[in-house]
Amino acid sequence: MSDDKYKSVFADNLNKLMRIKGITQTDIINDLKINKSTISTWCNGSRLPRMDKVQLIADYLGVSKSDLIEEKDTKEEAINCNNIYKLDKIKLPFLGKVACGEPIFADEDRESYIMVGTDIGADFCLHCQGDSMINARIHDGDIVFVKKTDIVENGEIAVVIIDDEATLKRFFYYREQNLVILKPENPKYQDIILTGEQLNQVRVIGRAVAFQSDVI
Repeated sequence: MSDDKYKSVFADNLNKLMRIKGITQTDIINDLKINKSTISTWCNGSRLPRMDKVQLIADYLGVSKSDLIEEKDTKEEAINCNNIYKLDKIKLPFLGKVACGEPIFADEDRESYIMVGTDIGADFCLHCQGDSMINARIHDGDIVFVKKTDIVENGEIAVVIIDDEATLKRFFYYREQNLVILKPENPKYQDIILTGEQLNQVRVIGRAVAFQSDVI
């Protein structure tokens, strides 16, 4: 296989697996500390990473190295053209409760799990308590699925720890003002505004990627 073909195969496989796992280039940049321009060249097929980087990406995506560098089997392609397909599931840890309202203590219960599809791109899930996120269609009693990260974009819904208590809100960080604003999705709740030394007590633990109602 020519170098150009290897680059194309790797790019196709990488983009497909990122889409399936719900992972973005930004996630890889932040989590693996890979340069933005580098991951861009990998995804557009203009550059092939070294084998150690291929292994790093494979481990991050939870796949084998061959899933990234080998062409897809034609038999597998044929199966995917059928009108029936296999539903793969993974077991996510259920780590207690998160407040959709005032922050509450989140008990970590690693004995509980929920089975979900592999395409959800989450690392754990939490039971929502309260109604501060109802305009985002997240209600009291829903399950929110979370991808672990300590960096989120402004406006994304995040699980945030404040003084060891957890809350689910839209996250906004203004570096120049040294300010964090956690916004609810219910007008009856006020923003949580944190500044100065208060920021030392704030920690993002994940980005909400999905929710499900009437699970428990």
